[in-house]
Formats: sequence, structure tokens, C-alpha cells
Amino acid sequence: MPLALLALAIGAFGIGTTEFVIMGLLPEVSADFGVSISTAGYLVSGYALGVVLGAPLMSVLGTRISRKRMLMLLMGLFIAGNLLSALAPSFGVMLTGRVVASLAHGAFFGIGSIVAADLVAPEKKAGAIAMMFTGLTVANVVGVPLGTFVGQSYGWRITFAAVAALGVLGLAGVARLVPETPKPEGVRLRHELAAFRNVQVLLAMAMTVLGFGGVFAAITYLAPMMTGVAGYSAGSVTWLLVLFGLGMVGGNLIGGKFADRALMPLLYVSLGALAVVLALFTVTAHHQIAAAVTIVLIGGLGFATVPPLQKRVLDQAAGAPTLASAVNIGAFNLGNALAAWLGGLVIAAGLGYTAPNWVGAVLAASALGLAFLSSALERRTDARSRVVAGSVPEPAAVTAAARRCSAHR
Repeated sequence: MPLALLALAIGAFGIGTTEFVIMGLLPEVSADFGVSISTAGYLVSGYALGVVLGAPLMSVLGTRISRKRMLMLLMGLFIAGNLLSALAPSFGVMLTGRVVASLAHGAFFGIGSIVAADLVAPEKKAGAIAMMFTGLTVANVVGVPLGTFVGQSYGWRITFAAVAALGVLGLAGVARLVPETPKPEGVRLRHELAAFRNVQVLLAMAMTVLGFGGVFAAITYLAPMMTGVAGYSAGSVTWLLVLFGLGMVGGNLIGGKFADRALMPLLYVSLGALAVVLALFTVTAHHQIAAAVTIVLIGGLGFATVPPLQKRVLDQAAGAPTLASAVNIGAFNLGNALAAWLGGLVIAAGLGYTAPNWVGAVLAASALGLAFLSSALERRTDARSRVVAGSVPEPAAVTAAARRCSAHR
């Protein structure tokens, strides 16, 4: 794999840390600002919605400059947002900082996916995308647990200041290692928007929203669930997030390996198993060992869907992939926002901290249904194409028929 993938992984590490670290610090942030846990959950959904809005906006801007320079600009925006969060005097200002940082997220992964795929042979594209996303998953093994520990021990503001420093490191990595590329030529917004008329692109994005939303329905409220239901101490949340991160790393690598071989079967297995595991989490959350095992499985099954879903969007929008790729990253975060909001609703309704797991199970099962629908539509389209192709006479046959007609005349 090219060394430039390391630079993309470094940027992904910083972005992954800021996205997920807030989940282990929700109790501390809510106590500091005097808001409820469900209100503090807006820091998750607000970030996710910022990704949804920022992905297309930043991607359109990215068509005007080189992809390397755009990646550097995005990392600068990420740094500014995390510094604002670290210095926030109120909950509203912190939420603003989260949104500012999130504007870089979707376009960075969207443009980064294209850069990564272009660096390797066609049969290795999903593996290259997975390599970039490894930075995101490793963040959950190292960055998020360490950030949670620091935040619980020395204050959550120190954590966000450290995340801003990670952004500086990511910026330096992109500047040093990613090759300079010319500004994309012939890219027009109408061409990029045309990809969204493809029903397969829309179905893949819908699977992204629902499938990854299932993961976040449970993980957003992991800290209160594990301390209030499983009986873990607040300090144990750190290593529980390590387990979640290890599952993510494994799932991402498996997804990258098999997406180039059997993309849709991989989605059937991962989404179906994810729905079952999330439903079981309502029971296993009451037992410490079982809860820990379930957390690993959720991370693994959830991230096994990332490389195949991103590759499917790139494949289906091959003629104009920039906007579609970034919007699909936004779709991951739209799922996060939807799940965090729904999870907060069921908790606020008095259904308990395990109730979001049922929300997650329903979302994942819905994504599985869309995967089957997508395959069925694809088979029908392929069958029609074969019929049309078979009904068109071959040139030799046309010539022979013409000769017979001439002979009769």
C-alpha cells in the first residue's frame, strides 16, 4: 500500500477521536454545564448533522482546488472547531465548536476515499479505503480511551485541546505524504448531482444511514448504560471503549478484505448479525462479561459494513464520485444523529438506558431489508439488459439476412 495512505489514516485518527470521545465524557460534560444526559447527547447528534451538511458543501468547494489542498483546508477547519470546544464557556458554544469541527469530517473521508482508491489497482480499492478508515478505528482503541481517561481525570477541556493537537499532526501528515494532484478537470455540479438519480446509490446511502445508525443507538449512551445498568465504575468506560475500538479495527479489516470479493453477501451477514446482537444487548447489558463481549461484536459487525458500503457508492457513482462519496460519509453521520436522537427519546420516555438497543436492532434490520431490495433490483436490471442485448441481431446475422432477401428478389 502507498505511504500516502498513512497520511490519510493519521487525519482519520484525529477525526475519529473527536467524533467518538464525547461518548465517554457525556456524564462529565452534562455535569459541568448543568444539562441532562439526553441534552448532552446533542453533542453527538449535532456533530453528526454537521457532517451531513458539511459533506456536500465542502465537496463542492473541493472541486475548485486540488484534492491535497482541500484535505489540508479541512484539517485546518477541524483544528479550529476543537479549539473552540476546548475553550467553550457554555454548552451552546461547545455545540457550535462541535459543528465547526464536523464540517471537515464528511468531505475529508469522501475525498480521502477517492484519493485512496486512485492510489491502488482496481481490485484493491476496498482494501485501500479500509486502510484509510483504519485510522478511524484505531482512534477508538487508542485515542478515544486515552481521551476519556484524560477527560475524567483532568477535565474534558484538556481532551479537546489534545484532539486539536492531533489535527495539527494530521495536517502535517497530509502536507508531507499525500502527493500533489491537479485540480479535478471537467467536474461540474450537475454531473455530480446526476449520480443521485441512480436508485442503487440512494439505496446504498439508506443502508448506510440505518445500518450504522444501529451501532450508534447503543454506543451513544454506552457510558450511562454500563455504569447504571451493568454496574461498571466510571473509570471502566475507558477500557470498554477500547474493546469497542478493537472490534471496529477487526470489522473494518475484514470488511475491506471481503468487499472486493463478495460485497453484497458480506452486507447480508454483517447487517443481519448486527440486528441480532443489538437486540441481545438489552439482556447482556445487565451482565458485565456478557456486556463486554457484546460491545466488541457491535464494533466489529458495525464497521464490517463501512468499506463495502463506501465502495458500493463509488462503484455506482463511478462517473462523478466526489459528491456521492462525501454524502455517503454524511449518511453514516445522519444515521448517528438519528440514532442518538431516537435513543434520547426512549430514555427520556422512561424506558431505561437499554431501550436504545432495541432502536438499534430495528434500524439494522431495516438496513438488511434494503440490502435484499437492492440486490433484487440489480438482478432485475441485469436480466433486462441481457434480454435487450439478446434481442439485438449481430452484424453477421444482419448481413446474412440481407443476402437472403437479395437472393429472393
